[in-house]
Amino acid sequence: MKAICVDPARISEFWPHFKHLIDRAIIRVGRADPLIVESRVLDGNLLLWLAYDGQIVHGAAVTELDDGICTIVACGGENLSLWLPLINDLEQFARDEGCKSVQIIGRKGWVRVLKNYKTKAVILERKL
Repeated sequence: MKAICVDPARISEFWPHFKHLIDRAIIRVGRADPLIVESRVLDGNLLLWLAYDGQIVHGAAVTELDDGICTIVACGGENLSLWLPLINDLEQFARDEGCKSVQIIGRKGWVRVLKNYKTKAVILERKL
């Protein structure tokens, strides 16, 4: 399983196939507008990541870099246990980009599976 960041120059090829995973996550959390997230992905301000096993994409995430923080804006898919370890790749990406932390905007259920993150209201954060 690999975390693959979609090249923003090719996002229009990939987004239509995985948009539903991101939209579903956004709607469940209720903290963002799917149309705004889509616009920001398509213009390259947010990055689309895919959890890919060589044949199938099991999950997708969208990240944003801002002021030393990498925020996982939305994340969704199937078979979470297969690709949850890929969060380490996103954390390494954040380190490489000079970020001091990773934050997750999501449901409280992420607290159960992301033991190294602290709850800040509905935002989870792990210092890098």
